[in-house]
Amino acid sequence: MSHNTFGHLFRVTTFGESHGAGIGCVVDGCPPRLPLEAADIQAELDRRRPGTSRFTTQRREPDEARLLSGVMTDDETGRQVTTGTPIAVFIENVDQRSKDYGDIRDKYRPGHADYAYDAKYGIRDYRGGGRSSARETAARVAAGAIARKVIPGVTIRGALVQMGALKIDREKWDWAEVARNPFFCPDAGAAERFADDLDAIRKAGSSIGAVVEVVAEGVPPGWGAPIYGKLDAELASALMSVNAVKGVELGDGFAVAELTGEENADEMRAGNDGKPRFLSNRAGGILGGISTGQPIVARFAVKPTSSILKARLTVTRAMEDTEIVTKGRHDPCVGIRAVPVGEAMVACVLADAFLRHRGQVG
Repeated sequence: MSHNTFGHLFRVTTFGESHGAGIGCVVDGCPPRLPLEAADIQAELDRRRPGTSRFTTQRREPDEARLLSGVMTDDETGRQVTTGTPIAVFIENVDQRSKDYGDIRDKYRPGHADYAYDAKYGIRDYRGGGRSSARETAARVAAGAIARKVIPGVTIRGALVQMGALKIDREKWDWAEVARNPFFCPDAGAAERFADDLDAIRKAGSSIGAVVEVVAEGVPPGWGAPIYGKLDAELASALMSVNAVKGVELGDGFAVAELTGEENADEMRAGNDGKPRFLSNRAGGILGGISTGQPIVARFAVKPTSSILKARLTVTRAMEDTEIVTKGRHDPCVGIRAVPVGEAMVACVLADAFLRHRGQVG
């Protein structure tokens, strides 16, 4: 399997399977002398970790990050810092239950990557999906924690803004609320509705989709490149690579199709700091593929978890009609734990954009 790496100067390679010995990442291109401890990575992994509430999979993984390379103690400061060499992070799998998948080893799960993997490689890891499992995203979160060190002036925050047909009230958006509920939801009232709805869905053995919004503040104007290196294109590509993501939009996204030219244009006035002051941000902080200095806003839609307890029609590897019920431990809404994953992917793209911008213009 190829294509396990993304990025240009800040390059991330992930490895491992859902039910293998472990998963991890190798980050190449991180500048030297940046303070980096395992605890920095652990803080982000703990936000994504399974089993933290009844609304996520009950797989009990501590997701303990081990830094294998790329760091050493700085003699001058006594702090552990990056060396500029590849940083390897390993996360052991300790709670695999491969037997949960024995009944489906010869059946394809509808909505999952089972058939597509088998058609391409002639083999598929039925034990939780292998590389197609959302377990792989823990490695991305680890890489994202390192990326944040490269761009400390940038604040990247994500939130769950929709679950099924239920949406937040944007007038009640409170970033502090995101850490207070198990949904990463910025609207306390919406979080309560999410809980009631998801309890019913979970007890019915089904699942539901969601929309996640990620906002990056502190990005200066100039990051990204025109035509084939557009910042919005690379953000979209990175977010679309996340498991179960089926749609990405920047700024107002598809809503701009309903606007007129005068409604859509982000008008400008002269600011007191010698820079333009934008009167709106429908473009999501990117114009012509280059950051404008406004907050970068990206949203992505996550489909319902494909592994559910309700019987669905499918076929076997021998092309026999059958039904399938997926046992085991699964997220009733995989979009919840996708919030820190989305933040991580945005962080990796922005770290790469910063290094490329610095390399070109100094």
